[in-house]
Amino acid sequence: MYFKATFRNHPELGSICPYYRLVESYRNIEDRICHKTILNIGFVPELKPEQLNVIQKKLTQLASGNGDLFLEEDAILDPYVARFWNQILANKTIDVEAKPKATTVKTWVDLESIKHTQVREVGAEYIGYQTLNKLHLNNFLDTLGWDEEKIQLTYTQIISRAVYPFSEYKTTRWIQENSAVCELSGYPLEKITKDKLYKNALDLYEIKDELEQHFSKKTNELFDIQDKIILFDLTNTYFEGRKDKSEIAKFGRSKEKRSDAKLIVLAMVVNPEGFPKYTQILEGNTADSASLPNMIDKLRLKTANLTAKALVVLDAGIATDENLKLIQAKGYDFVCVSRSKIKDYRIKDGEVLHRIKTQNKEEISLQRVHSAAQTDYVLRVKSPGKKLKEDAMKKQFEERFEEEIEKIKSSLTKKKGVKKYDKVNQRIGRAIQKYPSVSKYYQITAIGNSGENATNLIYQKKEIQDKEAQENAGTYFIRTSLGASDEQTVWKIYNTIREIESTFRCLKTDIDLRPIYHKTDNASMAHLHLAILAYWLVNTVRHQLKSQKINCEWREIVRIANTQKVVYSTAKNKTDEMIEIKKCSEPSNKLKEIYTSLKIKKQPFTKKSVVHKLEIKNYQYALNKGSSA
Repeated sequence: MYFKATFRNHPELGSICPYYRLVESYRNIEDRICHKTILNIGFVPELKPEQLNVIQKKLTQLASGNGDLFLEEDAILDPYVARFWNQILANKTIDVEAKPKATTVKTWVDLESIKHTQVREVGAEYIGYQTLNKLHLNNFLDTLGWDEEKIQLTYTQIISRAVYPFSEYKTTRWIQENSAVCELSGYPLEKITKDKLYKNALDLYEIKDELEQHFSKKTNELFDIQDKIILFDLTNTYFEGRKDKSEIAKFGRSKEKRSDAKLIVLAMVVNPEGFPKYTQILEGNTADSASLPNMIDKLRLKTANLTAKALVVLDAGIATDENLKLIQAKGYDFVCVSRSKIKDYRIKDGEVLHRIKTQNKEEISLQRVHSAAQTDYVLRVKSPGKKLKEDAMKKQFEERFEEEIEKIKSSLTKKKGVKKYDKVNQRIGRAIQKYPSVSKYYQITAIGNSGENATNLIYQKKEIQDKEAQENAGTYFIRTSLGASDEQTVWKIYNTIREIESTFRCLKTDIDLRPIYHKTDNASMAHLHLAILAYWLVNTVRHQLKSQKINCEWREIVRIANTQKVVYSTAKNKTDEMIEIKKCSEPSNKLKEIYTSLKIKKQPFTKKSVVHKLEIKNYQYALNKGSSA
């Protein structure tokens, strides 16, 4: 409840005065905010706006059935409260039972009786709840025929996955004991079980494509994104357990170096703002280059609002000649890193060498080059930082490779060492296979004949090839089908690939995508899909904060937000009645800044219960106008 004022001529005073109504705000079936008049108060010139604030607070407490520990008795105002309250009861404008003794507000409490029964985290959950509302998730699920309680459970589960990314069992305990997420979503806390979370995740996976299209459309509308550039890449995550009956869990090349565990591949198309456009879950042994054809076909069919001539940015692992031709055949342009070093290139007269600084303050050089083997635009990039890294890796691998060769050589002189010429060559072959990136720069010769013992082993570096490798270290080439382009534009476009790397980093680190413990394939895919839905929430929040120069990682945002708690307290008043109260702590300065940037209120559980400052200003303006007249 709050007081709303209009300005009328007071017939007794003969001047302009505020005419007050006690009103209540609510949302109608069309989700529009409406106002309902509870009581016409009329002219009360003897009361100041500050006194009206106290009156409406006490009336609100009476209507809700709760006391306020901090509203004291007031001999002047309490008669007004009693009179207005009795009129409300007589008019039956709110649904409460009349209480004969409710003639004054008795809020003095026994301080010894105050107990804080629960303290729950609310800040990060509140941010997640407001974000899903901005994405209109409830409206979308409602169009699919989902009932209100199921929608509430979905809100609860996605928010929980973003804020507390653990198993369904741990998530259930966190919701029941630590979080106020059910207070926000409206889902009954006593109904939360791990089995319901499992089932709901499977239900969400069944509408995967529809959800992706909805979120893609809403984020485009929310942030005015045109999707002129799309990024494609894939990553994998590993399983704990044998997964013997799985059809998708396969052994492959693990990006986490878990060669002992079976994998599953997640392929994603995102835009430069980091919002997914389409995702697909593939078998764990799917090669990078083999994943694109199916994705590019589904992308055209599934993704909403994709321009006809979008630009696809992809990494070297996917950029085979066949895939690049496919991209162009589907009506896209591409920008990618060349899969191989281009050697037979030349620099035409007039091609300028550009030097620019990256975000890491590193100076790199860009220059267009031409090659008979490449008809595309080719940009040569030289990076000192990349050169240092490649030189260090090359040196390390060379040392390890030479150690392997020295072991083979020393065994020729040991009593029980391997000396047979054929066996020695086999050991050399295994060492070359183990270190392919550096072994090609060595000439290795075993002295001896087949069937006999080797007498010596000689190895040395190929000086010309090694020198060439040192000169080319830190150099790579960017290819594009864009015709009229300049070097810096191509470089900026390619660097958007960093966003999909950031996406995978957020999924694996902040949303804990790895490892997967689920036993069935359906549950595993539902687990991945739920993580992507949580990432959509996370990226929507971070995108808004980035526009306001707040570049925190998601885990840091959660840490800051969870300094705000909701506290449940009980106390007894002087008539021995039990008072229950639920209040949120005040947000910290950092959290206030986040709330302001996200354009959401600073208190999750507050009701409108003040006299508007604007109305007070209008009141003063009207008084001044009346006096001047």
